[in-house]
Amino acid sequence: MNDLITSNITDAIDGEFIGEDVPIKGIFNILKDSNKGDAVIRHRIDEKGVEIAHQKGVSCIITQDISKEAIKQAKKLKLPLIITDKIEKANAFALKWAIDKYARDTLRIVVTGTNGKSTTTHMIYTILQEAGYTTYTNTDSLSEFNTLIDPMVAKQIAEFPDKMDAMVIEVSEVQGWMDRIMKDHAHLMTSTINPEMVVLTNVSLDHIGLVNSIEDVYQEVSGSIRNFQGKYVILNNEDPLIKKMGESLPSSIDISHYGDGSSLEYRTDEAIEPQSGIFNFGHLIIREDKLPFKSPHFIQNTLAAVQAALKLNIPIEIIVTGISSYKPLDRRFTVLSESPIIIDDFAHNPDSIKATIKSCAQLSLGKIHLVVAIRGSRGEVINRVNAEAIAEGLKDVHHQLIITSSSEVVNAANQVKTSEKQVFTSIMNDHHMNYKFFDKLVDALNYALKSSQKSDTILLIGAQGMDPASRILKEMD
Repeated sequence: MNDLITSNITDAIDGEFIGEDVPIKGIFNILKDSNKGDAVIRHRIDEKGVEIAHQKGVSCIITQDISKEAIKQAKKLKLPLIITDKIEKANAFALKWAIDKYARDTLRIVVTGTNGKSTTTHMIYTILQEAGYTTYTNTDSLSEFNTLIDPMVAKQIAEFPDKMDAMVIEVSEVQGWMDRIMKDHAHLMTSTINPEMVVLTNVSLDHIGLVNSIEDVYQEVSGSIRNFQGKYVILNNEDPLIKKMGESLPSSIDISHYGDGSSLEYRTDEAIEPQSGIFNFGHLIIREDKLPFKSPHFIQNTLAAVQAALKLNIPIEIIVTGISSYKPLDRRFTVLSESPIIIDDFAHNPDSIKATIKSCAQLSLGKIHLVVAIRGSRGEVINRVNAEAIAEGLKDVHHQLIITSSSEVVNAANQVKTSEKQVFTSIMNDHHMNYKFFDKLVDALNYALKSSQKSDTILLIGAQGMDPASRILKEMD
């Protein structure tokens, strides 16, 4: 680690050091994957965790929450500890170290915002790969390591198998746990990465309990471009708050917009013959039939990725190839079946819920059977606003509503509480919405299948509670 020692880390993260000062001979890692000489970063650790770390031969443990018994155990085993008041400081340090050591000369792009950042990140990654860049991204079809709660991005960069040309990193706009927000998360992570480009998607309410107003979300998202030292900022012209963020940037920053009213937009030109697609300064550059998505919110993601690529001077033909060959992430309006049509989407906050229902309604020829998983252990507020969004989205839509707690497939951290179920269903009752409730996800899916016709559409939405749905459907054949 370039002669890095435990006291260096302690000073850098304002920590408290316990034990003998030792060199760090490995990388920053999570406990499960750690090897001899690694520095383990873990938000909370107990006596068993300390014992495992000692058996693995790690150099030290960096943590925020540790019991007196675990401290005694570490002292007994002569395993150095660094205790910090904010674990994000340690993970930011680890991320900077990994970039400086393994990816100092890379092109670096950050994508953040409330909705669409995973798809936008992955589309930019796909275009860069098509253009010949050896590229890292923290977003893939299986996981999204977009936080500073753990050192996964630092770990992945250190373990990247090839010489890295570029990285496209998705940054969560708000992070924390329980009711404790990681203040300025987007700013800390973005400034640590020090990107050449930041791409902003939108501002809407999510993570309620950590933030409770659009103003709060605005402050967190805008932190990503506060004191920005890079060259390019890409803004959503259709989101007034994102557009407003550009006003605070100095004239030295190259600001570009995408969406209606900007130089890069999706529209239909009927001057000579009807042509729909993405237009750049009035010229059609990507026909509609080349787009992997046709729904409005996914077209916004595509526009963001295309604008980013254009600013990096990637040739149009490569951009078109990257976009047209793009394979969507799991649970991003993913079609699981054709007869009946079954669509699976990660919609889990009000804006994404309404947009997904609208897109589904535009495509469906028959009745929509909406199966929604209540967000477990996320509080009453987010479930109230999600329920309101569902009621609004289904207005004037021929539908059947099916609600589930997914009790048999979620872990303890995602179990739906009685109060969450009550607030969700009470909103439906207030709106005079007919619905069926099933405690188990398998029963909800089975009911949707049995009650649907071949011309109907089954739409699955929700976060962790709906994640296992595609697997369950396969098992049900």
